[in-house]
Amino acid sequence: MKVVRANEGTVYEAPNHFNMWGVRKFGPPEGAKNINVSISEFLPDGGATMCSSDKERIYYVLRGSITVEEENGTKHVLNEGDLIHILPGENRSMAVNGLVAARVLVIMLMNIK
Repeated sequence: MKVVRANEGTVYEAPNHFNMWGVRKFGPPEGAKNINVSISEFLPDGGATMCSSDKERIYYVLRGSITVEEENGTKHVLNEGDLIHILPGENRSMAVNGLVAARVLVIMLMNIK
């Protein structure tokens, strides 16, 4: 078992993101093999450009509101308590709605080989 305290984690900058900072709470460097858990803090007007990842992920909104847009233009407005599951290779962008910073729990499954 491993306990990660509220004041523990590693700050990082994510590629293709803006007005955002993240804290990796748990992942392969800390002992996990197949999962990475982080918290992303997005300022108002923050977000991510249209891109994809080779990793499966879940965004769970802890605070605020975000819009996740698919490559085909479909938009998903997510509010506190909502989540979205994104498959590997799916293009998406993300934007904060309104003037409240958004906090998003990101759960990413690592490639298992």
